[in-house]
Amino acid sequence: QVQLVESGGGLVQEGGSLRVSCAASGRTISSYCMGWFRQAPGKQREFVAAQSRTGLTSYYAHSVKGRFAISRDNAKNTVYLQMNSLKPEDTAVYYCAADNSRTSGSSDPDEYEYWGQGTQVTVSS
Repeated sequence: QVQLVESGGGLVQEGGSLRVSCAASGRTISSYCMGWFRQAPGKQREFVAAQSRTGLTSYYAHSVKGRFAISRDNAKNTVYLQMNSLKPEDTAVYYCAADNSRTSGSSDPDEYEYWGQGTQVTVSS
């Protein structure tokens, strides 16, 4: 099984950029579809972005499309979420997740078997 550790969260001003990382160990990420989810206080966990096992196809929530980009570096066994034009409503704990039951990405958190511990992203206005 794979272990996931997120990093790179922090405090950023509205309109700024941040890149969060998800380092995997135990198995190579090329075996998994990878996803990013987020959870704000008092809200349910929501889909942000996902990428197919090959890394050739990416999917985004409507709220982040055009601002966020998911990518992976198989040599470093790491997945990234580049976040640009950040808004206060992007404030949340960001989680990465891995799914080895599909070849394409999914927006359903129940499809993902493995999760990291999360990293806090705070956007100030």
